[in-house]
Amino acid sequence: MSSSLIDSTWLWVPIVLFAALAQTARNTAQRSLTQAIGTLPATLVRFLYGLPFALLWLGLLYVLTPRALPHFSAAYLGWIALGALFQVGATAMLLLAMKERNFAVAVTMSKTEVLQVALFAAVFLHELPTTLAVVAMVIATVGVLTLSLPPRDRRWSLSAWFSRSALYGLACGACFAIASVGFRGAALALNEASPWINGAWGVVLAQTLQSLVLGAWVAWRHPGGMAPVWRAWRVSLVAGSMGAAASMAWFSAYAMQGAAQVRTLGMVEVVFSYLVSRRVLREPLSWPEKIGMLLMLCGLVLVTLEY
Repeated sequence: MSSSLIDSTWLWVPIVLFAALAQTARNTAQRSLTQAIGTLPATLVRFLYGLPFALLWLGLLYVLTPRALPHFSAAYLGWIALGALFQVGATAMLLLAMKERNFAVAVTMSKTEVLQVALFAAVFLHELPTTLAVVAMVIATVGVLTLSLPPRDRRWSLSAWFSRSALYGLACGACFAIASVGFRGAALALNEASPWINGAWGVVLAQTLQSLVLGAWVAWRHPGGMAPVWRAWRVSLVAGSMGAAASMAWFSAYAMQGAAQVRTLGMVEVVFSYLVSRRVLREPLSWPEKIGMLLMLCGLVLVTLEY
């Protein structure tokens, strides 16, 4: 891979921050869609309605910087398929967790994604995080866990932390972690020096596969098939455009920096979500939430200091 992808010392930081902001906006739009058309169709719109925006961005990049098409090796396509399918699998694990009583515990356990990303990246990509990066990951993860703690009366229940819901949460984090490693592996495997075009191709191919797989499932198994997805096109366009913007930023960041560092900084999305929620609901932060937020911010600052 061209060194220009690796020497983008600080550029990945604002790109990840933008990705987290766009993802927060997408989640806000999807929240209303979930109630209106169901969870799986609402998940589908982030891929299906985002794909035209990704194609438009890819075409614009080639108009602005004409170049030959990159070589899509079997390794690249394999990494993309791995990331795309495990991203869908992570959503399935969350859906299963939602059926359990201890959903808060499942969400908490899913936040171990960052540590699992570091593990899988070391095993599959041979990308070993620095000591400072590991410290940042641990601090940020502890912060998110503090934010996501279940109610006090169930906090110390072993049955809650070792329940089926908790296992779904761990599986969800693992799926998201493998997806991140897959997308990082694809970025490394593509013979394309521009991180923007590298990221755009990743989004287009991944969302095409995800739209086909999840779209076929919704058409086959969901009551009403694809009709609810088409009827909700206005809000879906907002969710899809914001989702595409977030995905293109994530993929571009993966072309510049290791998956573990990208996902650690990406946890700032939790801070954005909390701030939006509290601003709308006008609710004060509890002390555990304040401590968790502070720990997260410390971890996010640390992960950028080594660069």
